[in-house]
Amino acid sequence: MSHDVSRIYAAHEARWHFPGMLGSINCTHIEWKNCLRELRGAYVRGDIKRPTIILEAVASNDLWIWHSYFGVPGSNNNITVLHTSPLFQTVTDGTAPFSPFYVNGRYYRQGFFLVDGIYPSWSVFVKAPSIPVEAKEIVFKKLQESARKDVERAFGVLKGRWGILHRPVRAMNKKAIHSIVYACIILHNLIIKEDERAISPDWVPDPPIHVQVPQNIQQELRDEETHFRLRYDLIELVGSLGLEFHESGEE
Repeated sequence: MSHDVSRIYAAHEARWHFPGMLGSINCTHIEWKNCLRELRGAYVRGDIKRPTIILEAVASNDLWIWHSYFGVPGSNNNITVLHTSPLFQTVTDGTAPFSPFYVNGRYYRQGFFLVDGIYPSWSVFVKAPSIPVEAKEIVFKKLQESARKDVERAFGVLKGRWGILHRPVRAMNKKAIHSIVYACIILHNLIIKEDERAISPDWVPDPPIHVQVPQNIQQELRDEETHFRLRYDLIELVGSLGLEFHESGEE
């Protein structure tokens, strides 16, 4: 796993100029055509109108889906999904690979994910400034939003390649839908590997090491001060490189 993290860090820093970037996280809805009538209230949200089940995923620039969590009823939002997700389970149980990095000369213990504005200001999330003022903040916002589209592109490719996810799923029970969704994700990643587009195609397991988890690990993950300091350092880094980007994120 530390081998994978190192390659992901290097690839994202080369492409997006963000040291410590693990990927982008977001959620998408899978429509459930034959949702039972008595369950519809839990699976329908006001802005969607149809029963759906939520898929949370993390994707890297090669569109490889590194984390997936499926099954939360569609009436929820990204925050509710996050609070039940196993995304940080390896961090809290001490089995996550050691993956520190430096930005702008400052040391950080844990890699981060790019997110949109709905997500909380945690130390492991990087959001774009809502109202950028300085030129380097504007550049950073464009860059962050362009990089964050990695996960949106992954969702688009996943649903476009497997029509069963693009159309309303007809299965009558959630267990069958779980199997369908995870099978599609596995095949999606296998195709990326076979096309030789994967950042880290060969998984190299670390020796079984269990590190001592700090008692305040949850507080560290959710620390707002670290969140804003990390974003400040990334903005300063982008500004110091003097980068100019078009709206598309191309150099």
